[in-house]
Amino acid sequence: MRRKRGDTEATHRQLSRRAFLLGGAQLAFMGALGVRMRHLQVDQADQFRLLAEENRIKFKLLPPARGEVFDRNGVRLAQNIPTYQIKIVREDAGDVEDVLARLGKIVTLDPDTLDDARKQIKRSAPFYPVTVADNVAWGDLSRVSVNAPALPGVTPEVGLSRVYPLGSDFAHILGRVGPVSDYDLDRIEDPDPLLRIPRYQIGKVGVEAKQELRLRGKAGTKQVEVNAAGREMRELDRREGRAGADLQLSVDSKLQNYVQARLGKESASAVVIDVENGDLVAIASSPTYDPNLFVNGISVADYKDLTDNKFRPLASKAVQDTYAPASTFKMITALAALEDGIVDPNDTVRCNGHLEIADRKFHCWKRSGHGTMDLKNSLKRSCDVYYYDLALKVGIEKISAMAKIFGLGVRHDVPMSAVARGLAPTKDWKSNTYGKDWVIGDTVNASIGQGFVLASPLQLAVMAARIATGREVQPRLIKSIDGVLQPNGAGAPLKVDPENLRRIRQAMYSVVNDRGGTAGSSRIVADDMRMAGKTGTAQVRSVIVKNSEMPWEKRDHALFVNFAPYDNPKYAVAVVVEHGGGGSKTAAPIARDITLQALYDGEPPLSAYPSDARSRISAQQKRLRKVRPVADIGGKDQA
Repeated sequence: MRRKRGDTEATHRQLSRRAFLLGGAQLAFMGALGVRMRHLQVDQADQFRLLAEENRIKFKLLPPARGEVFDRNGVRLAQNIPTYQIKIVREDAGDVEDVLARLGKIVTLDPDTLDDARKQIKRSAPFYPVTVADNVAWGDLSRVSVNAPALPGVTPEVGLSRVYPLGSDFAHILGRVGPVSDYDLDRIEDPDPLLRIPRYQIGKVGVEAKQELRLRGKAGTKQVEVNAAGREMRELDRREGRAGADLQLSVDSKLQNYVQARLGKESASAVVIDVENGDLVAIASSPTYDPNLFVNGISVADYKDLTDNKFRPLASKAVQDTYAPASTFKMITALAALEDGIVDPNDTVRCNGHLEIADRKFHCWKRSGHGTMDLKNSLKRSCDVYYYDLALKVGIEKISAMAKIFGLGVRHDVPMSAVARGLAPTKDWKSNTYGKDWVIGDTVNASIGQGFVLASPLQLAVMAARIATGREVQPRLIKSIDGVLQPNGAGAPLKVDPENLRRIRQAMYSVVNDRGGTAGSSRIVADDMRMAGKTGTAQVRSVIVKNSEMPWEKRDHALFVNFAPYDNPKYAVAVVVEHGGGGSKTAAPIARDITLQALYDGEPPLSAYPSDARSRISAQQKRLRKVRPVADIGGKDQA
């Protein structure tokens, strides 16, 4: 059938439009392709020429600067210093042993470091750089750079290394860094590529470990051009990483330094809390160690000296060790009874030196007895029989519940290693743990802080702070992160009758300030600085023998807790001296001196001490000045 002329013209116009659109699309594609080809062949010609010539562009990770740590006043506690290293890459070196031999003629190589490097070269990927010399002098680094053409695969590098300027004072708080180990990599599910950089330093314990991700930062990258010998010719591209966050701790470095010195050679610990905001202004364990020894890997001899020391210098006793709180726990038993309404503060109990329960005699520490005791006098003279009697009335469950209200048997959120939970035991706990029933003797022992009850010095300081304020004070160690203040630990009011707390505080005041109080010799006589406290002597053996007749490790632990000033509390302190004997004789004087140092923000006047102690205290202050090389700490920087 013959088509009409109009239909033919319409079909022709439609085909022409399609041809035009198709041609336009082809032209646009060819134009874009041309522009792209010009970009690749002209603009990026140098880069692709380098890629074609033996893959001479390398990508490298740029380790970020680790965040620094400061005290509450801006004093540096952990900082970074430049360090020079020599590294080798197996795939670029070719004959590694031949290159190392040539390198050894230019600089002195440590045999142990070299052996470690050889082992690491064998187990690492061929393109990973391995450190063959660390902490290299600038002159040696220069000689390696000059001889680079003869040392394929060898590169001198400048890095950062951790330094702790105040040495041992903050070892148990900051912890330490060290080179990444195979163990570190195995326990991380998806390791940061940074961790595979040879001898890269990460936090091992303490704040360094607990705040590792914040302190580490984020790596940068760079592209470098290298020649056929492996020498870097120029940097092609760099993308900076992000430095780690700076941390400001709540600790006062001057007070921390004093506390460490005051603990001296004792196996002991002390914690000081600002009760107004929960700030931990000192956390000390003695003896201590120099964390700088660990930064680049500690020697076998140095590590053996630390691990063989019976006083355990590596242990952070203030937070990870727990002890029977002994008589410092009596405030908890008393509060449990007062809150339950089963005892009046004026009720009395006759102490004849023991209380017989279930055909067994539970002795008071004073074998002749204290006579008639009420609440105040029972704390002042630390009468055990009074608390045995309370325990029979109130029971372990209420005692345990009260202990937790005051921070015992609770793991506090402090970024230090192995922070202990302690133990406020219950009937179910014993049944689940030992498969045995709770007996009345367990309650009697717990009432005076013995038996199963355990507490760390940190927990005891928290307890004292809560008694002093009537608030749920929470310990705070990190004050700010990159200048951003962290929530304080002032806490909400405790659900405890303020009148009952007032009576306990009065009794603690009498322990230190009234005639016959167990800590009377350690009182503060300055009227506006007087403290309230409680002594404790924790038995470590069942047989009652004089401490002086026993070897050190079988002597009683000495404890003391306090807060001051009594009328307007500012600080709470806990001191534990391992196997130190009586709390009144050993721990209380240390706690009193630490408290005064904190209140006066420096060395207190002799007038704050009892007159009969001033001569001895004067001599002690002179001695401590000599052993405190960083007493006047400088170099402040605001965090």
